[in-house]
Amino acid sequence: PPPPPPPPPPAADAARPDAPARRAGRATPYLFLAPYLLLFGVFGLLPILLGLWLSVHQWDFQLPNRPFVGLDNYQELFSSDSAVYGDWWQSVRATAIFTVFAVPLLVVVPLGLALLLNRSFPGRTFFRAIYFAPYVLGVAVIGLLWRFLLDANLGLVNRLAGMVGLPADTPWVTDVPWAWVSLVGVTVWWTSGFNAVIYLAGLQDIPQELYEAAKVDGATAWERFRHVTLPGLRPVLLFVITTTVLASANVFGQSFLITQGAPGTETRTVVWFIVEEGLRDNDAGRAAAMSIVFALMLAVVSIANFRFFRYRED
Repeated sequence: PPPPPPPPPPAADAARPDAPARRAGRATPYLFLAPYLLLFGVFGLLPILLGLWLSVHQWDFQLPNRPFVGLDNYQELFSSDSAVYGDWWQSVRATAIFTVFAVPLLVVVPLGLALLLNRSFPGRTFFRAIYFAPYVLGVAVIGLLWRFLLDANLGLVNRLAGMVGLPADTPWVTDVPWAWVSLVGVTVWWTSGFNAVIYLAGLQDIPQELYEAAKVDGATAWERFRHVTLPGLRPVLLFVITTTVLASANVFGQSFLITQGAPGTETRTVVWFIVEEGLRDNDAGRAAAMSIVFALMLAVVSIANFRFFRYRED
């Protein structure tokens, strides 16, 4: 007799009674992601695409026609004979100066505060709140407050300096390098509390057994800091440095309110110049091109930072 026919293949998943439940289970993660993806698409991806579209047009809000200009807005930023070349690179230079001087202080000073506040002593919670308190104030409050305090003629800082025998006419907001000292100093005073809180969270995640073992081996305080604290804070340092660089490079309110760009445009930053170009001069296309170029600069810096601080098992 001929061999029996092979058994039929198993029914597809659609024929199984539990198929709808399995499909619903596979869709569950995407349902949870949907609110975030919707918000990211509307407030993240869509503005990026709109910025790219604006950057290749001569986009004047007061004119009905917005002609396509291709890469002309980008070329003007790198052409020495364009009208915006000098002001653009001056603002880049100002932003770089502020970032170079502010970031090291905003990384080291909060770390020192965190190491002190991580110890047990009476009033520790009070001091933690005091150091974090300035960060809850808005940039408008900080800017107007320090603009008054640093005024060369009426400011309290110069008055107190005169009382202790120091020069009482220092131009804190109208001359360099004092304008940079003011901007960096105010920013460090204002935002150090946030980084200190991040460091505190990282310090509390380091096992105390490592410190005890280091003490048993005879390690000094500096050796414990170097070989236990810093390696344990490596991911936190990466986060703090990256966010601090990005925040410092996007400085706007401090220079706008405290120094008002003085002297001249020496302290006018990139974000301030982009705002002026897009809103005051009604050239949104050129401002969009500046924003994209600046974003690419920050992306390069962030990638370099990640590569430098990338975690190694060894």
